[in-house]
Amino acid sequence: MKILQISFLIFFLFSCNSKTEKPVETPVVNNTPQITVPEFIADSAYAFVKAQCDFGPRVPNSKAHIACGDYLIEKMQSWADTVIVQKGIVIAYDGTKLNFRNIISSFNPQAKTRILLFAHWDTRPWADKDINDKDKPILGADDGGSGVGVLMEIARQLKLNKIEIGVDIAFFDAEDWGKEGGGPESEDSYALGTQYWTKNLHVKDYTANYGILLDMVGAKNAQFRFEGLSYERAGSVVQNVWNTANSLGYSNYFIHQDGGWVTDDHVYVNNIGIPSIDIIHSDLSSRNGFPPHWHTHADNMDVIDANTLRAVGQTLLTVLFREKVSS
Repeated sequence: MKILQISFLIFFLFSCNSKTEKPVETPVVNNTPQITVPEFIADSAYAFVKAQCDFGPRVPNSKAHIACGDYLIEKMQSWADTVIVQKGIVIAYDGTKLNFRNIISSFNPQAKTRILLFAHWDTRPWADKDINDKDKPILGADDGGSGVGVLMEIARQLKLNKIEIGVDIAFFDAEDWGKEGGGPESEDSYALGTQYWTKNLHVKDYTANYGILLDMVGAKNAQFRFEGLSYERAGSVVQNVWNTANSLGYSNYFIHQDGGWVTDDHVYVNNIGIPSIDIIHSDLSSRNGFPPHWHTHADNMDVIDANTLRAVGQTLLTVLFREKVSS
């Protein structure tokens, strides 16, 4: 019996010390980097639009234009890695000499992959589409102010959140002192600051993978459609931006529909080989294709809506942060 007890004890101890261990599970490693897109703060963008309007109409050669330009330069210098200011004189179609400043801010200036974002920051010197005070300048909250306001908030976010690609943000001047009426004789009378830049690049041999122009991107319930030249020269960029917007829930702003052709700053950027698109408010119910406040005194802060600013700004931030770095 004692022998049996000892045998049992030995068996028991042996059994306790010889448990079969379970194989260690090797965790599956996902090598796909997680992309975190910053939140676009619409109230901040709205404040930047208002700050511009508080200077008054930003017409070239005016005190408001000088003061606002100084403000934009100071802000961008606080966020960007480099800021280059082009200044000089361009001649308007009516012979007026316009003192202008193009403000070009860069993030990750050494990066090979580069995206150019741009808008004009000056405002129209007269309200030619209004029925009252047609000879007085407009405030340009939407036409001028909104695009710059969105890009300022994007710049602020790029300062706060590291991005791998290079981003250049250009505020072009002397865009809206153009001849009314349309036609070939008036087309090149607009976008004078952009035309100057294309012939005098801020960095030698500068180029970008593509460009995105913001023009009138802040009005309540604005709708953005496919602009003709944008789709012809940079159709893949159009699809990327519009599909991104739709995936974020902004399909009521970014409409998959033809919106006509617009002569705008992007025309000249396309002409130097940078495929560029124009995000611009289109209104198919109007005769000219633009919203009712276009080139009128109604283009003030009353038309600006934070929801529209958010739709555009969050879409662009998502496009930027999802952009792949070239090897």
